[in-house]
Amino acid sequence: MLKDSLKIKNTVFSNRLVMPPMATAKSGPDGDVTDDLCEYYKSRAAGGYIGTIITEHSYYCQQGKASAGQVSFASDDKIEGLKKLVNVIHEGGAKVIAQLNHAGSATTSAVTGMPVVSASAVINPGIKPGTTPEMPVELTKEEISEIQDKFVEAALRAKTAGYDGVEIHSAHGYLLNQFYSPLTNKRTDEYGPQSVENRTRFAVEMYRKARKALGEDYLIFIRLGGCDYMEGGSTIEDAVEAAKIFEKEGIDLIDISGGMCRYLRSDNSEPGYFSDMSLAVKKAVSVPVILTGGITTAGQAEKLLEEGAADLIGVGRAMMKDAEWAAKNMADVK
Repeated sequence: MLKDSLKIKNTVFSNRLVMPPMATAKSGPDGDVTDDLCEYYKSRAAGGYIGTIITEHSYYCQQGKASAGQVSFASDDKIEGLKKLVNVIHEGGAKVIAQLNHAGSATTSAVTGMPVVSASAVINPGIKPGTTPEMPVELTKEEISEIQDKFVEAALRAKTAGYDGVEIHSAHGYLLNQFYSPLTNKRTDEYGPQSVENRTRFAVEMYRKARKALGEDYLIFIRLGGCDYMEGGSTIEDAVEAAKIFEKEGIDLIDISGGMCRYLRSDNSEPGYFSDMSLAVKKAVSVPVILTGGITTAGQAEKLLEEGAADLIGVGRAMMKDAEWAAKNMADVK
């Protein structure tokens, strides 16, 4: 099953193996693509063993920059470098998707040079260890619209650079996830926590704008941090409802991951530890689903596919540590 191809619209993915987005901090000071970054992806794409590479979360406006060394899609002068990155991945035989992100309150003013913003003035419980959280400023409706427009501009740059699609990052405690999670969304307007429809409204409006600009055939994925696995946070039931909303809108794929717990679970380290969520989502929608988390062998990936936990499987840290992981593991898959 892992070697089975998958067609989404007009794009054919050679197999079900995904290299998920993982920050490398290998870009230049202003977010430019570097030779080091290209070599990192080239070495993993080599041989055509990976069907899909979703490149590391990249910022589409300065206000949303998460950390130093992060790749930028925030201006047109980045396009030529992004083309080089796309080309080395395509030459290896993989399709490539650009994950675009706004950090919201999961960054600091020292990184962005701007005030920290979020759904509400609430300290982010999902901020990465070692970072001192700042109290964010609640975004206005006008500012929400402006951020959506900046995403669309970045998505158009991705299309110009040759990416096969883009992924909206709504997971791991970043901005869209801050609107989705009841832990960080205390608003009283139509973006508030009163319903999953409200909590996904920011992302849905962003998707609609992007779809109009990019066209019907261009791939748009969403990484959904569907469950916080925290008391008072988002639930698996919320994830199912959100997935149905995105499917109805026309999203091409749902990439399942954690919410305010980020990409780990404190209570579960089994291979595919978000599979309780991905199974529930996959039963509820017909669009393809990606599952990532704790998977280190092709056998584990095959088992999760056989169990119906997902349509594609992401292998993260193992690929990050070993550029030849895919070559070594996929060779034994029937």
